[in-house]
Amino acid sequence: MSVSETSLRPVQDKRSVAQPSASQALKYRLKVAMREPTTLIGIFAALLFAYLILVPILSMLTDAARVQFGDERRIASDIGSFTLYYLSRTFLSPISRDLFWQPLLNTLSVAAGAISLSMLVGIPLAWLISRTDMFARRWFATALIVPYMLPAWTFALAWTTLFKNRTVGGQPGWFEAMGLTPPDWLAYGQVPITVILALHYSPFIILLFGTALRRFDSQLEDSARILGARPSQVAWQVILPLMRPALLSAIVLIFAKCLGEFGVAYVLGLPVKFDVLATSLFRNIASRQTGVAAVVAGSIMLIGIVTLLIDAKLVKEARRFVTIGSKGTMNRQSRLGVLRIPATAFAGLIFMLSVGLPLLTLLLSTVMKQPARFTPDNFTLDYWIGTNLDTVALRTGILLSRDLWMAAWNTLWIVGVASVTSGILGLLVGYVVVRTPLRPLSVFLRQITFLPYLVPGIAFATAYLSLFAVQRGPIPALYGTVTILMLALIADQMPYASRAGISAMMQLGKDPEEAAQISGAGWLRRMITVVIPIQKGSLVTGILLPFISGIKGLSLFVILAVPSTDVLTTFSLRLVDYHYTQAANGVVLIIAGIAYFGTLAAQRLTKTNIAEGLGG
Repeated sequence: MSVSETSLRPVQDKRSVAQPSASQALKYRLKVAMREPTTLIGIFAALLFAYLILVPILSMLTDAARVQFGDERRIASDIGSFTLYYLSRTFLSPISRDLFWQPLLNTLSVAAGAISLSMLVGIPLAWLISRTDMFARRWFATALIVPYMLPAWTFALAWTTLFKNRTVGGQPGWFEAMGLTPPDWLAYGQVPITVILALHYSPFIILLFGTALRRFDSQLEDSARILGARPSQVAWQVILPLMRPALLSAIVLIFAKCLGEFGVAYVLGLPVKFDVLATSLFRNIASRQTGVAAVVAGSIMLIGIVTLLIDAKLVKEARRFVTIGSKGTMNRQSRLGVLRIPATAFAGLIFMLSVGLPLLTLLLSTVMKQPARFTPDNFTLDYWIGTNLDTVALRTGILLSRDLWMAAWNTLWIVGVASVTSGILGLLVGYVVVRTPLRPLSVFLRQITFLPYLVPGIAFATAYLSLFAVQRGPIPALYGTVTILMLALIADQMPYASRAGISAMMQLGKDPEEAAQISGAGWLRRMITVVIPIQKGSLVTGILLPFISGIKGLSLFVILAVPSTDVLTTFSLRLVDYHYTQAANGVVLIIAGIAYFGTLAAQRLTKTNIAEGLGG
């Protein structure tokens, strides 16, 4: 053996002895991970969100296969025992058509119609705003997004104010008051629901399709024309293939939103018994058919998850549609010439139909004694500030009503506390996801906080009702309390809050924290004095977005709220049921005002723009 070999052997032996095993390496990583409270906080957050998000969903799904209270004699089994009765009743029984299949068909037909109409309206508007010299296009870029800032059922109440006929009680609609009785198909059911959802969700097309158009390189069009392509060929063979991912993504999102939409279908479908899946679910809950409700909610959830997974796939596929060149892209505006005024008039007409006319109708209805009679003696402020009104359940104007102010107080403090909590938890989730060395914990938190986005609101509310309606171990029954509303809101809004937190923390390097740590600052002090001040904009976003969504939300509250925990949305819906048209419309205007100006305030505080990318 040579000298060099003998001299190297001890070194090799030392290296082999020093090499740690896999278990030792894991123990070392866990020891390092536990040294800072980040991982402990992450573990606590994982357990918390597993209980607030995953457990209610699993509880709801198990209700579909367990005998529920009151059904034990019908099924001939003990409460809680396994059964396929509810699945059979929902999908295969003689009444399955009314319980599930017809509402499913109605949901799909409404969604298909809404998607088609929103494309018919949204695609031309997106092109006009993004690629032409239309008058006031920057103003329209924001104005045409306003319908999505407002509650969808705002427009449903405006529609029924105009078109209501003798099918339901209460005051007649405006057209009937003028001697024109609208047919049922125009006043209620599929047609108005489809039109309203199309106008409400057309901003998706304008935003996604318009942004894609704005990024499209005009030089590609020029090249195609130089090669002799006709305008139709350029549109179908050059532009459309590159726009397809954005358009398909908008279509999928509109479908997912239509799937869980409750308020519009409730207001306009109830008079003619036009049920969609959301209203069918509500009917089953109201009639205490818990098992069937669980099956319907699970079906809605499954369709929603599949739909949004398709959207995620389309977003991934969209990365393949890129243009590569040696020069920067060129976004040349098309000159409309003589069509400039008609194009602007078209955009103005859509704005009036989707925002101006509905809000004006609601406002006028609240100051008129008799519908559609425009004489001075018919105008009044009684429905706002009047006293001793000739109604049974509402003796004063809504601004003098104790019920309104209680509902407003409940709305502001319940939604406010839930939103602040969501924002703080979202920032902590973002901190843990980015900072923890335990990748499985990071992945779990990222996925579990996004899960509520895949579940339509009314199905998620049903899951909470399933878990918290009765006492389970040390957790008391929470139904009828503000606690269940807060917990449901916190969990439901975590997709927005956590994404804001994750995005913020990914942009924050470790240097500021490490400098504070070297100076002797502990974790809590670093969070208060370093992380939160730097990320206050993202924290505000994580609070304001859930707050605005909660203010105008209906699906969660309509299932979980009771009269003592009334909020503005459920209060207005109860007025609709009582046929107090003026009062209901007034409350909805208040909600719309809070949602709209809250959105503008959020944009100003966070220095963002919902229509960013449109209008140049």
